[in-house]
Amino acid sequence: MNAEPRKIGASERPVIRQLDEAAANRIAAGEVVERPASAVKELVENALDAGASRIDVAYADGGKTLIRITDDGCGMTAEDLPLALSRHATSKIDGTDLLNIRSFGFRGEALPSLGAVGRLTITSRVAGEEAVQITVSGGAMGPVKPAALSSGTVVELRDLFYATPARLKFLRTDRAEAQAISDVIKRLAMAEPYVSFTLREVKGETSREIFRADAEQGELFDALSGRLGRVLGRAFAENAVALDAEREGIRLTGYAALPTYSRGAAVEQFLFVNGRPVRDRMLLGALRAAYMDFLSRDRHPAAALFLTCDPERVDVNVHPAKAEVRFREAGVPRGLIVTGIRHALAQAGHRASSTVATATLGAMQPEPTGPPRIYQMDRPSYGARQNAYAAQMPLHSFDEAPQPFTGPTPDPFTPSARVEPVPEATPELTRQPLGAARAQVHENYIVAQTERGMVIVDQHAAHERLVYERLKKQMAQNGVAAQALLIPEIVEFSPADAARLLEAADDLQRLGLTIEPFGGGAVAVRETPAILGEIDAGALLRDVLDELADQGESLKLQARIEAVLSRMACHGSIRSGRQMRVEEMNALLREMEATPHSGQCNHGRPTYVELKLSDIERLFGRT
Repeated sequence: MNAEPRKIGASERPVIRQLDEAAANRIAAGEVVERPASAVKELVENALDAGASRIDVAYADGGKTLIRITDDGCGMTAEDLPLALSRHATSKIDGTDLLNIRSFGFRGEALPSLGAVGRLTITSRVAGEEAVQITVSGGAMGPVKPAALSSGTVVELRDLFYATPARLKFLRTDRAEAQAISDVIKRLAMAEPYVSFTLREVKGETSREIFRADAEQGELFDALSGRLGRVLGRAFAENAVALDAEREGIRLTGYAALPTYSRGAAVEQFLFVNGRPVRDRMLLGALRAAYMDFLSRDRHPAAALFLTCDPERVDVNVHPAKAEVRFREAGVPRGLIVTGIRHALAQAGHRASSTVATATLGAMQPEPTGPPRIYQMDRPSYGARQNAYAAQMPLHSFDEAPQPFTGPTPDPFTPSARVEPVPEATPELTRQPLGAARAQVHENYIVAQTERGMVIVDQHAAHERLVYERLKKQMAQNGVAAQALLIPEIVEFSPADAARLLEAADDLQRLGLTIEPFGGGAVAVRETPAILGEIDAGALLRDVLDELADQGESLKLQARIEAVLSRMACHGSIRSGRQMRVEEMNALLREMEATPHSGQCNHGRPTYVELKLSDIERLFGRT
């Protein structure tokens, strides 16, 4: 490790060579085509750029032996096919402006890369002309031949990576590769709701349909909701709120799920920029920040977000697979996502996820409704039945006569036996979203009657959210009180880190943390948020600095302040075990209806469960 660098003599000097085209294509394939799913992504995007309205994808052995993409796009002529297989040849751009890109593909690397590492056959037909076909295998291109095809294009890729067998060792199992292909198709299907997609697995002479999404109809949000319901399931569509916000020329649309519809992993987070599926760390961080106040650390939000802007404001040419983007003003889309989602969730009011009620009904196991079949040999005799009946009576032995109960009679006015009168459920109250309070169970759960069923409310969790929202509102109106330090705390940083912190000084001061330059890389902390008490200012600033370096914005201080408010709300709310009067219960229900985010507590758990009357009747077999 500590050896001195070896001196290279004139005779040993490495010679710079021009790689041949086949080697260059194989190297490019290593960047563009990582696995079969990457090949599917590139080919389907080509079909979309060609204006296809129907796309059929077939694969075999996880895409390792066969990938076939069939579309009804505009097609290619005999002159186009050889050019399409040449490196950096594309119909998407002319090369004069790499910032004004309005198509999926533009690099001109996908087809030649696939032809360099597999056996690629392209059959295509332009309207009014004859169909043509070309084949390239391991980089060797064949002649253009006549073919039979009604319209569109069929791209067939066989034996992927046969020309680079070492790459095959790094592929996963057929099942894992097939799942990756399915994920790619579903992402592109979400991006294009007006296009029909079909995914099939081929085994021998038969095929099995894995996924199908017919073209949606109607306006954008109706079509998008239908497509998301088809791809992500009805549960997501039923428990998501629509997003439509705009800031400085960037528009945010899509759907974000309610906090109570959260996931155990970040598996339902989909981001699209100008219709292109991306995995951008900055945008994913904004999504997490939008739910920071509603979910615990081990839960993840679900959302499908679509950002639309002028192509010149975003650079998509920063990654060979076009999976990452870079915005000219990074803070605008981030802030738009945070405020757009929070505003939509606030408009949802007290609404909670319907999956909570589904889980509640699933936990209820009704007894069998019909009598079990009894065979003659299992039918008890008359004597056995008499003994069984006698055994169920409170007697010490079968030969004793029944005796009257001689224990003490319970006092109906003692606290243990007092029966409260059932409060009257007026029509005005039952028409409210959370209904009229009818009872309190175990001194913790409020049972309310609605027009369509019943609601069960966790009184402590609900009141905790109400108090928390009240404290946040007061903080927003009055600001965060700052506590001046008798002796300023000096924290040493590198000059670059200190400059980055001081750029955010105004934002930190609004949250009660005042910092000033102290020469070189030192930063002086003059004031800290009073609500946090005695804190380690140096550790807090380092956390803020790490977040600034990672995401360009820090929410660490705000999160710590809100965590304190959350604890204050927890201690200041109605405790479990407290008996509530009917008036108090109804007042709590009305305040929940008027308070945003009251459908979940500060930790993301539901505050109430709503059960439809039809579901309750189904449990008892009355339907």
